[in-house]
Amino acid sequence: METGGTILASPSTTVTPEARQRRITVRSVARQVVLIALALPAAVLFLMPWAWMLSTAGKSTDLVWKIPPVWIPPVYHWEHFVEGWMRGEFALYYRNTLFICAVSVIGVTVSSALAAYPFARISFPGRNALFLLVLSTMMLPMQVTMIPLYIVFSKLGWVNSFKPLTIPLFFGDAFSIFLLRQFFMTISREMDDAALIDGCSRFGVLLRILLPMARPALAVVAIFTFTWSWNQYMGPLIYISSPSLYTITLGLNRFMGKTRTDIQYLMAMTAVSTVIPLVIFFATQRYFIQGIVVTGVKG
Repeated sequence: METGGTILASPSTTVTPEARQRRITVRSVARQVVLIALALPAAVLFLMPWAWMLSTAGKSTDLVWKIPPVWIPPVYHWEHFVEGWMRGEFALYYRNTLFICAVSVIGVTVSSALAAYPFARISFPGRNALFLLVLSTMMLPMQVTMIPLYIVFSKLGWVNSFKPLTIPLFFGDAFSIFLLRQFFMTISREMDDAALIDGCSRFGVLLRILLPMARPALAVVAIFTFTWSWNQYMGPLIYISSPSLYTITLGLNRFMGKTRTDIQYLMAMTAVSTVIPLVIFFATQRYFIQGIVVTGVKG
């Protein structure tokens, strides 16, 4: 419609704010439905081994080896969890593993934060070259350093103790240093300058400003370290020979040798070994996701 040289929109083609908002809402819902439809099959696929483990833990012996396999047993034997716990020394294994994990988390978190701070906030000669050297240690597989480290720890008299599994972690971890450095670089330097002008020391800036703001990244480091320490098998296998020092991974391996025909007890104890990592992950999931997202913002 044209009036006096001015083109006016037809009432039928005018889009109201309510209609526009409705379209945006429909598109958002459709996008979420598509994402869920794509993620659900992958989630089911990844959960199948865990579901099979729980299913086997409650089966009777004849159902464990039955072909075709039975996913849902007619009678679930919860007593297998109690019997499996009593057959092995899993209270001891859990205590040892929790001790190693707690010390490892403290050591890696503290030392990595102290190492990441100068790489992110202090300019000194050779900083980039030294940081590249730290990152290069991530390229060395454990198989390369396994024998030299064992010789060193044997000379120090640390073999058959928790020292090889805990003390080296107080000297930082390359991945954790990198992750915390990336997070520190996302924080404005003006906050450091303001604190230094007010008389705060470099260590005070780290302790009072950066670390409180870096709680999501510290949570990520703690979760990764705890998970790695909990699932570590090669280290305890190499350095520990005394049954009183066995961790949960060595305990499950020892238990497997005793229960080769009673796989349901092994599956029950394996399921129990996943409880604590799952609880910790879901309890800190918000910080974990936030830390992973923010640490990749600035390089």
